[in-house]
Amino acid sequence: MNNKFLFGFILLSISSSFAQSKGYWQQKADYTMDVSMDVKNYQYKGKQKLVYTNNSADTLSRVYYHLFNNAFQPGSEMDMRAQTIANPDARFVTKNKESRIAKLQPNEIGYLKISNFRQDGVSAVTKEVSTILEVTLAKPILPGKSTTLTLDFDGQVPVQIRRSGRNNSVGVELSMSQWYPKMAEFDFEGWHADPYIAREFHGVWGDFDVSITIDKNYILGGTGYLKNNNEIGFGYEDQGKKVKKDPKAKTLTWHFTAPNVHDFTWAADKDYLHDVIKGPNNVDLHFLYKNNPKYIQNWKELEPLMVRVMDFYNKTVGDYPYKQYSFIQGGDGGMEYAMCTLMLGTGTAQDMLDAAPHELAHSWFQHVLASNESKHPWMDEGFSTYIEYLALNEIPVKKAENPFKSIYPTYYALVESGKEQPMSTHGDRYDINKAYTVGTYYKGALFLTQLEYLIGTENTRKALKRFYNEFKFKHPTPNDIKRTAERVSGANLDWYLTDWTQTLNTIDYGIKNIESATDGVQRTGVSLVRIGRIPMPMDILVEYTDGTKESFYIPLRMMNFEKENPTPEIKRTVLSDWTWANPNYFFEIPKAKSSIKKITIDPSGLMADVKRDNNVYEVK
Repeated sequence: MNNKFLFGFILLSISSSFAQSKGYWQQKADYTMDVSMDVKNYQYKGKQKLVYTNNSADTLSRVYYHLFNNAFQPGSEMDMRAQTIANPDARFVTKNKESRIAKLQPNEIGYLKISNFRQDGVSAVTKEVSTILEVTLAKPILPGKSTTLTLDFDGQVPVQIRRSGRNNSVGVELSMSQWYPKMAEFDFEGWHADPYIAREFHGVWGDFDVSITIDKNYILGGTGYLKNNNEIGFGYEDQGKKVKKDPKAKTLTWHFTAPNVHDFTWAADKDYLHDVIKGPNNVDLHFLYKNNPKYIQNWKELEPLMVRVMDFYNKTVGDYPYKQYSFIQGGDGGMEYAMCTLMLGTGTAQDMLDAAPHELAHSWFQHVLASNESKHPWMDEGFSTYIEYLALNEIPVKKAENPFKSIYPTYYALVESGKEQPMSTHGDRYDINKAYTVGTYYKGALFLTQLEYLIGTENTRKALKRFYNEFKFKHPTPNDIKRTAERVSGANLDWYLTDWTQTLNTIDYGIKNIESATDGVQRTGVSLVRIGRIPMPMDILVEYTDGTKESFYIPLRMMNFEKENPTPEIKRTVLSDWTWANPNYFFEIPKAKSSIKKITIDPSGLMADVKRDNNVYEVK
């Protein structure tokens, strides 16, 4: 990393530190790791030095590490989850619905064994509890102090089942995610030492310095910047650097550094092709994929599209802060990591376009904003889905008026199934996978699409940018996005955050009755009813038989807010507000009923009304 880039990170950290309250703090974990991989038996050895800074007001007598590899062993919590959940993920089970983890042999399991643990050179007591290492420190870490923790580790890469693993379905040899002893996060809520059951993460920011020694025939890609290009010759010869390779050497050491990240991932294969193209703001976009004629053309087509997508994300959310990002064929589907993604990359060009933009979006919401993905997965998955759909709508020549239209029926179907759980459910603790997927990805995205309905598209986009700018390299909570939207718009939104994310309450409004005035005056009475528990303001469009249109807006009293007219080309009348306690509302249209062709509640389709059939009155 050059000095200018380092200075930029310092300025970014200083400026963003004042965005939250003065009492905000977060821990720091700086890693140095030297790893040697034996590609014959898929085992590796490493040494780790971790400088841990306690920025909290607590004195810490214990710390916790994640040992993710240990999940891939018979009898683990991940194994038990696969055996007991009603609809197990197909990747975890055989065709006979038996757990794949339960069938792993000793040379196929994953493990991570820790030895020689020391704190500032003094031995400390460790206890391995499945995927967590509990450490009783030799001396407490006082507030504001740092300590150096060192350890040796032995690992075995499991047969590829979920995310991390060896020899995946398309033959990628090493997908090295969650591979090292990783410090658990400690924040204002305490320790987040969750067992690894297959879903999301929460990590500590720090700087990584990682050296990986591996058979010289392998090509690597992943998190960070390669520092020894002149020794590796990893497609950088065109930069005028002379490659110095020892023809007698059997291995090469790849040296990466990564500033201010909370994760480090890499992948390796002998048959990777490697392309590098320039993205926005001089970011190097790396593409590593198998040298297989079935995939090459699709990967080539993907490359310029990802330049456009990254540019859109920069403009819509904020600038990507690093100078490298890698799309790497590996893993078992698509999963975001620091400065890279592992993606299967075997489908059509359209299949890849459905995956790559979503994984790239996580760089903003998970790897820069980094909300607690385990406790609030909807903030990352939902927001990434939101900007993914926006970005994909920019690629076609003809753009959809509502690019999120297809999401709503998926959410409605979950509500109808009776299997929905609140979005406040911990990511690991959904009863069925569909409830997690729909609730986290799609209902999470609807949080923002409905914010457009509530405060307007312009305010929502401004709130998203401000949210990113003020909370990058922090760990924002659901309240932070709500408060940001309130600051931008002036609306009160606490009721919305509560009802939408912490309950199973739904939105359901209807047109109850249309009646002509009985005194001979040319006007029409409209009776509306709130059937669902969640209150909303009302956008109502009236279309007349002569082809003209008129809109009416009913503010929601508890919002204390009046939205700008979303369709300024159509005359709008602002009516008196609607209270939550009264489920009924009546207003008058100053025209005869016979002149009305159609009345529609929420013509934009942005409000997630679970029964839209009673939202329209139409003369047929």
